[in-house]
Amino acid sequence: MSRRHSAEKRQVLPDAKFGDTVLTKFMNNLMLDGKKSVAERIVYGALDRVEEKLKRAPIEVFQEALENIKPAVEVRSRRVGGATYQVPVEVRTERREALAIRWLIKASRTRNENTMEERLAGELMDAINNRGSAVKKREDTHKMADANKAFSHYRW
Repeated sequence: MSRRHSAEKRQVLPDAKFGDTVLTKFMNNLMLDGKKSVAERIVYGALDRVEEKLKRAPIEVFQEALENIKPAVEVRSRRVGGATYQVPVEVRTERREALAIRWLIKASRTRNENTMEERLAGELMDAINNRGSAVKKREDTHKMADANKAFSHYRW
């Protein structure tokens, strides 16, 4: 890893249907083997299903679901004098978004519905209602940070 300078952030283009860059990032994370059109079909199909059920704008639903999944704090390992402590630290905004996207996709993939479209729609609806695997992951992360609050003075 280069010590001279960090890699510059690439800007992603907004998606075709809603004009949202976060949705594009989500599709890019969902995509397997470079099959972007398949990922787009899954995401748009899931958002259509959510719109049918909730009768709300699908992009608002997506953003609210992500907001409910984003973690505020996480624990990071810090080695102090031979012992490793789990130190709670606040999460940067880009990382919050990336974690929420990752957790939502992972939770969707582990669900039991037949198609990925159904799984994603179900997980989005659960996330809106503050339940589901992705929201549970955020809660567990917050609990871990709360449990290790005593080590917060090791923050760097």
